[in-house]
Amino acid sequence: MDLSFARFHERHVTALPVELAVLMVGVASRQAASPTARSQAALGGDVADGTILAPVSGCFSAATAAALIRWKEG
Repeated sequence: MDLSFARFHERHVTALPVELAVLMVGVASRQAASPTARSQAALGGDVADGTILAPVSGCFSAATAAALIRWKEG
């Protein structure tokens, strides 16, 4: 897991150790399965539209992507 955003800076890539990534996934899965999380999910009401994570433009935010491209070229 690379959280350094090194591609935007002239720096080397910093990767997390595999053991830490596995630990983070385990913690997240246990939190999601907790009674509190399940109760909150039951109160949730409307289900989010799945298309928000698969936009037509192919990127999460077309405006942000365009701004990053302009910044990188400028």
